[in-house]
Amino acid sequence: MEATKIKVSTTINTDIEKVWNFWTNPEYITQWNFAMDSWHCPEAKVNLQVGGKYYTRMEAKDGSFGFDFEAVYNEIKKNDTITYTMTDGRKATTRFETEHQKTKVTTVFDAESSNPIAMQRDGWQAILNNFKKFTETH
Repeated sequence: MEATKIKVSTTINTDIEKVWNFWTNPEYITQWNFAMDSWHCPEAKVNLQVGGKYYTRMEAKDGSFGFDFEAVYNEIKKNDTITYTMTDGRKATTRFETEHQKTKVTTVFDAESSNPIAMQRDGWQAILNNFKKFTETH
């Protein structure tokens, strides 16, 4: 059975090179990769090549909960596309497009079965919104 696809996107008021750098550099990922201010991303590792691994640790700042997010890259086209497979077999693709000196970032990912679709979409969108805010202010 085909997985339900969820799509999130935003347009960032900066050039695609900066967006790509902030999306793929662990130094920056730890600054934006969380959905709420009560959470943080204390660790990120990126081996940006096909077959390379992506890893982030997300934690509540109060220490009450945390989880690892891991994936393996399937496709990388600089300033264009990143596709990866998560450890549970779900896939995600992020595309970067230049639009009038801005950059549109769109991620389409396979839904998981434990949480409602709206909750998953809202969580991923919140992280993407945080990425936009961080990238535009740094």
